Amino acid sequence: MRVHLVDGTYELYRQHYGQAVRHSEPPPLAATIGVLSSTLQLIADGATHVGVATDHVIESFRNDLYDGYKTSEGMEPVLLHQIPLLEDALRALGVTVWAMEEYEADDALGSAAAVAAADKRVKQVLMLSPDKDLGQCVVGKRVVQFDRRNNLIIDDAAIREKFGVGPESIADYLGLVGDTSDGFPGLPGWGAKSASVVLAKWKTIEAIPDDEAKWGVQVRGAAKLAATLRDNRADAALFKKVATIVTDVPVGVVDDWKWTGPTDEFAELAKEMGQPNLVKKADALATRNN
Repeated sequence: MRVHLVDGTYELYRQHYGQAVRHSEPPPLAATIGVLSSTLQLIADGATHVGVATDHVIESFRNDLYDGYKTSEGMEPVLLHQIPLLEDALRALGVTVWAMEEYEADDALGSAAAVAAADKRVKQVLMLSPDKDLGQCVVGKRVVQFDRRNNLIIDDAAIREKFGVGPESIADYLGLVGDTSDGFPGLPGWGAKSASVVLAKWKTIEAIPDDEAKWGVQVRGAAKLAATLRDNRADAALFKKVATIVTDVPVGVVDDWKWTGPTDEFAELAKEMGQPNLVKKADALATRNN
C-alpha cells in the first residue's frame, strides 16, 4: 500500500490563492471546498490511506523557544476562519485529521511518516507538501515529498541536488541559513553555498570544528564564518532545534487512516456549502472502494 499524508494548512493556502488568480475576490469557503475536492481526487486516483494535518492554532511550542518565530499575525482572516471548518469537513468526509495545537502540521506529518515507514506493508509514504522542513523526513524513494502544484516527487536524490546535503542534515542546514517563512534568521554570513559545502563534509553543526583550517573544504570567507559559528553556537543550536521536525506526535497507526467513505454528516455539510456534487463523488468512490 501507499500512504498519503497531506499538509492541510498548505493545501488551504494553495486553494485560496489559486482561486484568487481566477477571481478578484474568492467565493466564501472556496479554499475549503477546493481542499475537499482535491482530497476526493486523491482518493479517485487510488489513495486508500490518507491523513491530513492542520495547524489548528498557528502558534506552537516553537514560539516559546524563539520569540521571532512565525505567528498568526498578518494571516488573512478568511484563511484563519476556514481552518476549523476544513477540519470538520474533512472529518465528515471520513478522512483522518490531525489538528495541531502544541505542535505543527509538519510534526504530525513527520510522525505519521515514521509510523508508516515502520509498517512493512507500506511500499511508499508520500508527504504532500513542498515544505523544505519536511526534507529531513525523506528516506530514499520510500518516504518522499510530493509537490502537487508542480507534480514533482522529492526523494533523497532530489534533496541532495537542491540543498547539497542529505535529509539527515536539513535541520542543521536551516539552523545555519535560517528560514524566513518560519521567522528565524540563521547565522550572519552563512548562506546556502557555505552551509551546504561545510555540512556535506561534517553532517551536523555540532561536528563542525571551531578552527576553519580543520574543515577540509574550501569556502569563501571561511575565517569569518568560523568566527561567527564559534561566537553563536547557542543560536545555531536553537535554530536547529526550531527547524527539527518532531516525530513522536500521537497519530495512531496506518490502519486508522484507511478511507472507507463519508459519514452521515457530510451530505448536510456539503449542502450548506452549496456543493452537493461532493456528496455524489464521495458516495461513488466509497462504493467503488468497498
